Amino acid sequence: MRQAKATHRVSGKAAPSRGKRQPSLQVFLARHPVFTNDELVRCQARGGSGNLGTLRVLLSRQRARGRVLSVRRGVYAVVPLGTDADVAPVDPYLVASRLAPDAVLAYHTALELHGHAHSAFANYQFLTRTAARACTFRSVVFQPVRVPRALAGRGGDRIGVQTIDRMGLDLRVTTLERTCVDALDRPDLCGGWEEVFRSLESVPYLDLEALVAYTLKLRSATVAAKVGWFLELNAKRLDVPERVLRRLRSHAPQSRQYLDRGAKRGHRLASGWNLMLPTALAERRWKWES
Repeated sequence: MRQAKATHRVSGKAAPSRGKRQPSLQVFLARHPVFTNDELVRCQARGGSGNLGTLRVLLSRQRARGRVLSVRRGVYAVVPLGTDADVAPVDPYLVASRLAPDAVLAYHTALELHGHAHSAFANYQFLTRTAARACTFRSVVFQPVRVPRALAGRGGDRIGVQTIDRMGLDLRVTTLERTCVDALDRPDLCGGWEEVFRSLESVPYLDLEALVAYTLKLRSATVAAKVGWFLELNAKRLDVPERVLRRLRSHAPQSRQYLDRGAKRGHRLASGWNLMLPTALAERRWKWES
């Protein structure tokens, strides 16, 4: 009887101890290939130890051992065990997603994440409402872009945004439909018109209702015309019904708008859209002077 009673006491003490045990820093690093100070503090606080001073000391030791790299103040990348810190792979998408608390990967970076970028760039863009600054890590540029003014209202930063899993971490990126609209709106953030067209040519299907809804949220007649013009060019491939084109055409500008006033070799009117296109763009000839 005594033996049974003693065994019961021991097992009774062990169970709550296991339940309260906080994850070690090593466990955190194994689960967070890229992380911020805030993420580390929150994770450790859930285990009962969120002391910032202690965490800084622990983190400093890991950096000294070559286990952790500083990407930018407050943002770190983990060096896989057995890997030299100088050549350790660091995922740029995760880095971009941690450079602002509200970061949303967008423009050409979103095209790459969705698997539809024609070219690979060493420039990664993320949307943010904060005053985040551009930074460079290993010759890769991370570029913040302010959220469009039309989406600045409450909940605007969630329109056309999805969360995906990357290496076990959540990452926010614009949907494919929003990405297509944003690329047509800001080709300068996507490598220019040739890159935009060649990238979007690889898109086999679009949710046209979602695409039009987002387009109209921007409240820009020029953007509506750009999107309508693109869909008209690709109507057969993307199975675009005439009602979609009519809806966008009703929001097109009333007067002619130039996409590139500096083009030196003339312009051509995109009929029905009031867009004056550089002739080379209208003909999809990608070498022209501007």
